[in-house]
Amino acid sequence: MKKNKKLVLVLLSLIILCTGCTKYLSSEDRKKIVNEVTGQALTSNILCLPEDEKLLEIYEENKEQMDVDYDSLNPCVDYKPSDVKYKGLWESFFVKPLAFVIIKLGTFVKNYGTAVILLGILIRLILLPFTKKTMMQSENMKKAQPELQAIQRKYGNATDQATAMQMSQELMMVYKKYDISPVSGCLVPFIQLPILLAFLEAINRVPAIFEGSFLTLQLGTSPFVGIKNGNYLYIILIALIIATTYFSYKYTMNASTGNKDQDRQMEMTMKFMIVFISIASLSLPTALALYWIVSNGFMIVQNFVLKKLSKDDKKVNVGRVKNQKSSKKKGK
Repeated sequence: MKKNKKLVLVLLSLIILCTGCTKYLSSEDRKKIVNEVTGQALTSNILCLPEDEKLLEIYEENKEQMDVDYDSLNPCVDYKPSDVKYKGLWESFFVKPLAFVIIKLGTFVKNYGTAVILLGILIRLILLPFTKKTMMQSENMKKAQPELQAIQRKYGNATDQATAMQMSQELMMVYKKYDISPVSGCLVPFIQLPILLAFLEAINRVPAIFEGSFLTLQLGTSPFVGIKNGNYLYIILIALIIATTYFSYKYTMNASTGNKDQDRQMEMTMKFMIVFISIASLSLPTALALYWIVSNGFMIVQNFVLKKLSKDDKKVNVGRVKNQKSSKKKGK
């Protein structure tokens, strides 16, 4: 189990280290050049050309700072992942394909905010088999808790290698009995992390996305800048981020374990994550906030439906057992 945890940590570290980064245009005094409309710092490694004439002028004036061949860039509606030269695995496999899908979907539905929402739902549907498996693992872990706790009490704080190995073997037998894989709980977050980072970079590097708007919300603007400019709909956006984050974590916590210490730790983790995400959401683009809200909202509905189906299955199984017993009694 320790080896599995180490493997997950190593893989997560590799993902973070392999990710690219958004680079910004700066003025002579080394301050970031900001988009006057969105309040967003302008990126120097954009993937396609903006439509706004003022933005085009700014990029034309700062061509020497660009981290891409500016003259070879196409308008965003004509963007293809092959337009920008190879920059590494992260950009080639995550950022450019994701940017391409958002642009094509946004062109089709005539709004990039709607495109982000639809893509968030699509990604959740693709991840559904993994999240379903993770939820089943959590339920199985809850069932296994009494036996796991009994083994831990049996061996106490034994430090000798032979006893520790025996304890590990017995724990693994319980995991096998309840079909539990310790790594599976980390699988969905492990898959989601690069997608979330790729979303952020795609939003920052595709002008068509950060120039767009959704229900008067500028997609490239952060809630902090939006509220500062007098658009109080951004307060609703932050409230939705907090609410969906809370309920998605609450479902996860309730399904995970029956151990009081672990429940307490998970509750503390949930509170920390809500505070952290709430503060972080103030400075992140609106487009990313829409993705986060839709992704969490989908997970809340999905968990509710899966739990209801699981309870219905249990009722059906209990009914079958009762019918079988009554049939046996009648036969006698």
